[in-house]
Amino acid sequence: MTVFDVVVLVCAALLTVGATLAVIRAERGPSMLDRTIALDIVVTTVIAGVALYAAVFRRADVVPLLVVLSLVGFVGSVTVARFAAVEPEGEGRVRTREEVAAEEAEKRRLEQEELAERRARRRAALEAARDAPPVEGPGADGGTPEPATEPVPESARDTVEDEPDPEHHGGPADEETR
Repeated sequence: MTVFDVVVLVCAALLTVGATLAVIRAERGPSMLDRTIALDIVVTTVIAGVALYAAVFRRADVVPLLVVLSLVGFVGSVTVARFAAVEPEGEGRVRTREEVAAEEAEKRRLEQEELAERRARRRAALEAARDAPPVEGPGADGGTPEPATEPVPESARDTVEDEPDPEHHGGPADEETR
């Protein structure tokens, strides 16, 4: 056995151990980054194995295969990174577009429910204020009582803005009582 054969066997053993450990890391995770890097290592060890084969048997015709494997590894990493960009922090996997859309729809539904809840509470408060007996007390001058005021209906309250829109450039609405 020559020195070259020993070097080839040691390299093959190291590549096998590295690929095995990378597959274990890809299986365990826990994050998407761990899995992506582990799969990159697996592709790299396959490329190194093919290069070792080409060196041992003096085959130059496998060079295009090395280039293709390198491109597949690169494109795969970029694709996973693209999908991992929508992954929330702490999540250990890539979500599909359908999952992202479902989560956003659920978020919108919860916001709409919360808004409807607030409106219902506001209506209940307005109805309670409407049903309460009017309180009449002395006026500002101390003598005549002030009339009881009715609460503003919710629909009118929603349409009156606290501040004018930045796009609003004058007109009759400027004279509105706010």
